[in-house]
Amino acid sequence: MGRLPRTVLALLVTGVSLYLVFPSLLQVLSAWPRLTRLEPVWFAAMLVAEAASFVCLWLLQRLALRTRDLYGVATSQLAANAFGRIVPGGGAAAGALQYRMLVQSGIPGARAATGLTASSLLVFAVLLALPVAAVPALVRGVVSPDNRLVRAAIAGLVLFAALFAVGAVLLATDGLLRWIGALAQRIRNRLRRRRAPLTDLPERLLAERDLIMRVLGRRWWEALLASIGRWFFDYLALLAALAAVGASPRPTLVLLAFVAAQVLAQIPLTPGGLGFVEAGLTGTLALAGVTGGAAVLASLAYRLVSYWLPLPAGVVGWVLHRRRYGLSPEEAELVRGSAGD
Repeated sequence: MGRLPRTVLALLVTGVSLYLVFPSLLQVLSAWPRLTRLEPVWFAAMLVAEAASFVCLWLLQRLALRTRDLYGVATSQLAANAFGRIVPGGGAAAGALQYRMLVQSGIPGARAATGLTASSLLVFAVLLALPVAAVPALVRGVVSPDNRLVRAAIAGLVLFAALFAVGAVLLATDGLLRWIGALAQRIRNRLRRRRAPLTDLPERLLAERDLIMRVLGRRWWEALLASIGRWFFDYLALLAALAAVGASPRPTLVLLAFVAAQVLAQIPLTPGGLGFVEAGLTGTLALAGVTGGAAVLASLAYRLVSYWLPLPAGVVGWVLHRRRYGLSPEEAELVRGSAGD
């Protein structure tokens, strides 16, 4: 299939997906005027938490790219993140854009490619571990404050600390990772018996882990901490949104709501999981004990700082990057062609 048919098909799938989730998306967006009722201090907390999440990602990428140029990493990531959230299946397009911008800033192409791959693998591995780690046992019997949002924050801290410990073992040793790969392989082969069985999943996981370790070297623990911080501060932004609407949900289900939102955001049918995240987050927050109106408003506030505000920030990042590093070869060629005409 050529590029044009693939593009048309992707746009068609995106259009159908948005049509299906449009009622839920419209319900969330219709709460826009009520954002003015939120306490400014909690809105500021959301912004700070989400900014900290982005900073953690920049620090991770800087480690993986083995560069001191945080400016180039930050501006390229902001621009690529925004671009990936406005095009269908934007993950690949975002990666390609950031690669070009990093090369433009002076990072060798091979290092940019391996660094972005290693950092993406680590961030995605932490995301995949979240559904397994977010279990009620982390809350019940471990934390006891009366305030449910405080309990949710402590539960999140315990969860991400456990993720760091498990991640450190997986990065430093082979046995547990090989066992997880073998278990996942057996489950997959039993569920899909009509397809050819997988035989090399443990080795593939070890190969990807070895790539991460080769890129990060002795600073792997800093990268692991940064990748966990990327999700932890995002989780705190959701808690701040719930505090802003005066909600007092069940802590365990808040964790599950956050995990569900992040998994739904990876669905490539719409840019950034648009519509799917709003529907899933509103529904899981309602299950956690948040009233309908508060769940909608909290979802909108959270998506405002995690999805919508990064879009103009990406434009700013692209402009700042171009001012410091100049035009890319493609842009320079376009400018020369326009001047010649």
